[in-house]
Amino acid sequence: MTSYKGKHSEFYDIFYASKPYAEEARFVCECFERYGLDLNGLRLLELACGTGTHALHFARMGCNVTATDSAPGMLSIARSKAKIQGVDVVFLEQDMRFLAASEMPFDAVVCLFDSIGYVQTNEALDQVFSGVRANLRPGGFFVFEFWHAPAMLKIYDPVRVRRFPTKEGIILRISETTLLPEKSLANVAYDIYELHNDLTYKHVTETQTNRYFTIDEIKKCSVEHRFTPMAFHAGFDRSALVTDHTWHVIAVWQKTMTPHERSRDEMQPCLKS
Repeated sequence: MTSYKGKHSEFYDIFYASKPYAEEARFVCECFERYGLDLNGLRLLELACGTGTHALHFARMGCNVTATDSAPGMLSIARSKAKIQGVDVVFLEQDMRFLAASEMPFDAVVCLFDSIGYVQTNEALDQVFSGVRANLRPGGFFVFEFWHAPAMLKIYDPVRVRRFPTKEGIILRISETTLLPEKSLANVAYDIYELHNDLTYKHVTETQTNRYFTIDEIKKCSVEHRFTPMAFHAGFDRSALVTDHTWHVIAVWQKTMTPHERSRDEMQPCLKS
């Protein structure tokens, strides 16, 4: 029995092959356009990009994308996909808690697939939001997705089983979730079985811990870090209301400008359509 962590990059695109990456990227870009940003040449920073699928879609829609992740294996796959598909994206190895400030600020920052939940403490979350603010131009936007606490507490599945067919056989993934409500954390223990056609198998394990949030908590964070919360969407659907059964919430923040920043911004080339 070995750690799933060592094979996480290898399995990632198999597990999430049915995820509607293109539709999600389009939703985010429509958010940008609704608030007056021009996608053509928009400087976009993605946090926790994984194997880069969202980043590639953003680039195809005209954005100038820099995508970061802390996992070298994920980035290796992302770079390979970009090369094969002929899409220009800059991939960098960075922990979202310790973002290097860009010499030229970004127009927008995104963090999707509930990746903000990997940041488990308030102190670490402060580091992330401070880094995002430092990398955004005045009036820039931050769009991120998070696990919604009411749904997690009321209707989470303690055990889930999924099967993924491959050329070599079947991958069986069993996930067992345990909540730590006092810390707003979910521990998810994975058992992964690679069942081969020749009747051999491998078994690997891993535990991941993710944080979930209430909208009030996220609003408080926005104020503390000088952002204006512009919208909260139920998943990637603008027509749906956020309820206690909404698993994923998309937050749209705008960097609040100080009078000095507002004056300086008025002298810059306008990105509004």
